[in-house]
Amino acid sequence: MITKTLVVMGDPQITTTSEHPRGAMLRAYDKKTGQQVGALLMPAIQSGTPMTYMVDGKQYIMVAVSGGNYSGEYIAFALPGSDLRDTGGGTQQ
Repeated sequence: MITKTLVVMGDPQITTTSEHPRGAMLRAYDKKTGQQVGALLMPAIQSGTPMTYMVDGKQYIMVAVSGGNYSGEYIAFALPGSDLRDTGGGTQQ
């Protein structure tokens, strides 16, 4: 998924960390610098294109994950600091 400032993508391989025995990483990169700006472990690899949506001023990224013994599901992640509220004049803060 590509936004105005980010490229968000899931790793195409299984990852193991000390906290979690198996999963895959979802990573966000700054479009200008290529630097990784965020990452989190998902229970399985990404099996569909991530999407973004907003509900009540809060932005989310949703990812389909599945593979191996993992039957699959959609996972939604709330973005920190994404609270936007309509101020009544059609503008958001």
